[in-house]
Amino acid sequence: MSKDVKVYSEQEIKERLSSQLVHWRYDNGWLRRKYKTNSWKGTLMLINTVGHLSEAAWHHPDIAASYAWVEVKLMTHDAKGITDKDFELAKKIEEVVCWRPGKENGALDGTPEDDQRFAYIKYEK
Repeated sequence: MSKDVKVYSEQEIKERLSSQLVHWRYDNGWLRRKYKTNSWKGTLMLINTVGHLSEAAWHHPDIAASYAWVEVKLMTHDAKGITDKDFELAKKIEEVVCWRPGKENGALDGTPEDDQRFAYIKYEK
């Protein structure tokens, strides 16, 4: 890792989260986000999505999961703190996981919200 990588202070992290990543929090040295899913299928799809984005970015989170939730934890290990890598990956994860095509007035409908057989993510309001 280059020596000129900025490691953010707790105050800087909290300011950035409140303005850019409102569903993420800073806790015990990590950026954290817990996503609620509707089933194990949704949980696995979310984990695979985070895995793909992380591998493509060459920045790897810690992930904890259960039947209906996934927690993503980000920290730049070699910097021993939160860097731009963490913020940028968190933004990309949020953008992709929370994408709702049925709300965009495009050709894609999105998963039906009224049929639990196809439920995926429990979206934040």
